[in-house]
Amino acid sequence: MSSVPAGFVPPPYPQDRLGTLRRLADALPGGVVDCSVGDPVDPVPQIVVDALREAAPKGATYPATIGYPYYRDACAGWLERRFGVTVSPTDVIACIGTKELVASLPHMLHLRRPDRDVVLYPAVAYPTYAMGAKLAGLRAVPVPVDKHWHLDLSRVDPADAERALLLWINEPANPTGASVDDEGLAAMVHWARARGIVVASDECYAEFTYGDDGAPADPVTVLTGPHVDVLAVHSISKRSNLAGYRAGFVAGDPDLVQYLGEVRKHAGLMMPAPIQAAAAVAWSDDAHVEVQRERYAERRALALPALEKFGLVHDGGPSTFYLWLRDAEGTDDSWELAARLAEAGTLVAPGDLYGPAGADHVRLALTQTDDRLELALQRLRETGERR
Repeated sequence: MSSVPAGFVPPPYPQDRLGTLRRLADALPGGVVDCSVGDPVDPVPQIVVDALREAAPKGATYPATIGYPYYRDACAGWLERRFGVTVSPTDVIACIGTKELVASLPHMLHLRRPDRDVVLYPAVAYPTYAMGAKLAGLRAVPVPVDKHWHLDLSRVDPADAERALLLWINEPANPTGASVDDEGLAAMVHWARARGIVVASDECYAEFTYGDDGAPADPVTVLTGPHVDVLAVHSISKRSNLAGYRAGFVAGDPDLVQYLGEVRKHAGLMMPAPIQAAAAVAWSDDAHVEVQRERYAERRALALPALEKFGLVHDGGPSTFYLWLRDAEGTDDSWELAARLAEAGTLVAPGDLYGPAGADHVRLALTQTDDRLELALQRLRETGERR
């Protein structure tokens, strides 16, 4: 009787590993304050709700896989307003949120370039970059980061660089909040392009770029220079509090975008027509984003002193709505730190969920309403005072 070779066994989903910590935090009066996932909690813009309601009766027919022209126009218009770059709407395609794009992109690009079998990604990063490579049967190779949490491409093994299909970058970064300037981003693109590697830039948090003083700052994009071998990935999930709508886009190299659009047609990856209509409205409006940007800045300013009193220091960058926290006294076990916070009623994400290089940090998301965040911070202040 022949044995069957072992196939892929999915690892536990990162957030599913938090059950014990969740129950510990939920035992406190008032229940758990969940700062682990980063799920938006603030209001959906009314103009988007109205657009969805109006478009709902038009959802009977199959939608355009690559996105209706009006949706792609709205995305290109936003890129021009936000970054000052000109991208033809034909070089933009819709995606169903961006997680599915992140997970499927290595497979689709490998079909095009089967001679390359390595996906490079930041050593401290969103886990789906590595998982997408594994789902495609490719090698996921983490790129070391420097003391500022930026990619150190000089430490990539030349053999891996030679076989690399794709380089993921994330600016500003989840979980660290770090963000490079235009010069740093251009250097990464130059390094990859010189080696025939496609750059996929996850820019989903670009709207929440801040300076060291906490004030809003201009975001960066790989689309500033030539679009050859670069793709920029964007989503309205956090920008517009629309994570449940699953709407995003990818833009950049015309040949790559055209190729991905054709493959996605065959795969049936279609954003529903009513969602495209609502999302186009979201991409076309900036006022609601300015409100949300200010909310997160205020929450960050409120949270940092309370966390410091609790013995935690944010040593990531100033951007996004995440805090990247380490123990001021030197504890290097992220699960121990997360348990300490859970005992005070706050659920966070242990840093090793984002790679072994993050094992001495935890990530705290500021995606809680003001009253729930204040409850969490008050508990932390009281706990810190008793220590």
